[in-house]
Amino acid sequence: MSDKIQSSGLTLTQQSSEDMLFVEGYGGGGFRLMGRRVEGGIIVLPTGFYPIEAMALADLGDTDFKAVLDAEDRPELILIGTGPAMQLLPKALRESLEGTGLGYDVMDTGAAARTYNVLLMEGRRAAALLLPVD
Repeated sequence: MSDKIQSSGLTLTQQSSEDMLFVEGYGGGGFRLMGRRVEGGIIVLPTGFYPIEAMALADLGDTDFKAVLDAEDRPELILIGTGPAMQLLPKALRESLEGTGLGYDVMDTGAAARTYNVLLMEGRRAAALLLPVD
């Protein structure tokens, strides 16, 4: 897999099915992707990962979804990992997401990371917004 680090994240060029961008681990306030530790919240797409400002559900806003909404091959679904426990999205954020036409599912961060990996292996166009877990 070739990769290019950008100030806003990491963009990948997949060269084979073995080059998939899986969430390899989570905890301690960050994630492991491609053998690298990434601190804080992230958006994960098959083509790269991008840091977000939000560290908790209360911090989550429309701008945190920009990488997904602007993706060249826009996903059909985004999994939203809300931290150590599943929490409902605030009404304004739910309405905003529904207005984009993007499907979403809310679950705890661990479940979202695992589900994203499974969907990726199935060849689905999915993304994950993952809030960190301590």
